[in-house]
Amino acid sequence: MSADPVQLGLVASLDRPGGNVTGVTQLNVEVAQKRLELLRELLPAARVIALLVNPADTALSDAQMGEMRAVARAVGVELPVLKADSERDFDAVFLNLTQLHAQGLVVAVGGLFTTHAEQLARLAVRHAMPAIYKGREFAAAGGLLSYGSNLGESYRLAGLQAGRILKGDKPADLPVQQATKIELYVNLKTAKALGINVPLPLSGRADELFE
Repeated sequence: MSADPVQLGLVASLDRPGGNVTGVTQLNVEVAQKRLELLRELLPAARVIALLVNPADTALSDAQMGEMRAVARAVGVELPVLKADSERDFDAVFLNLTQLHAQGLVVAVGGLFTTHAEQLARLAVRHAMPAIYKGREFAAAGGLLSYGSNLGESYRLAGLQAGRILKGDKPADLPVQQATKIELYVNLKTAKALGINVPLPLSGRADELFE
């Protein structure tokens, strides 16, 4: 998961979960501000960059809003927050982006958005809205930029945890693991469709380019 399991009351601590739950956390919330910085690097003239959150994921949404508002103030960017708790809200979100004169969009971390990665990517291209997301699945679906934890590393660590439990270890004694590999993906085909020239320093840092 991306949220803090201690804050959510799932475990007593990361080192000693203490109950019947252990697992793997990702750094997707911790790097939320970096997503805004990367999008601003691609769009240096942008003055309004919106943030899309799911209000049903309160812990995730609040944490990411706090991280990004500080960065937005520092770089002089207005950060309106739009909300969607269902895929039925997505069309209205993109209409609101136009009304707000937003020049970019940061899609927050959340299961709703990951499940509908292709739909969000299509809408962003249709509305000519440069957007950044949290994982490879978004860039592969046509999203412009993605930055976040490597999902494969999370699955590998979760598999190791499951293996230890199947061999008799108690979840209470297994520290929560943290997936620390962060990756950047750039979809050059989408950039071209949006009329955006991706600077070499940015594309050169990408772990994978989609062309």
